[in-house]
Amino acid sequence: MAELVVGPRLYSCYKCRNVVAHHDDIVSKAFQAKNGRAFLFSHATNIVTGPKEDRHLLTGLHTVADVFCSDCSEVLGWKYERAYEGSQKYKEGKIVLEKFKIVKENW
Repeated sequence: MAELVVGPRLYSCYKCRNVVAHHDDIVSKAFQAKNGRAFLFSHATNIVTGPKEDRHLLTGLHTVADVFCSDCSEVLGWKYERAYEGSQKYKEGKIVLEKFKIVKENW
């Protein structure tokens, strides 16, 4: 009987299937984006970061940059560059990926 080899649980771009994140890097699943739920990741791969801009989000003012798939350039979410509220500092350097823009791989 062949042994089933299970790799890491991954998330890929829904458009081109480029791997963008590992399930183990999820910090929180309780994020809200314009178009529904989103996940906060400690880091992501195969993404390109756009220009920084200040945005008023649900939790206050943040400096963020949109993140794009490095293969197909689809916007997948954003990266927190700076949080102005002390209680939000934990988000700095982390990436939010919108749930409907990513698909599960190896589940």
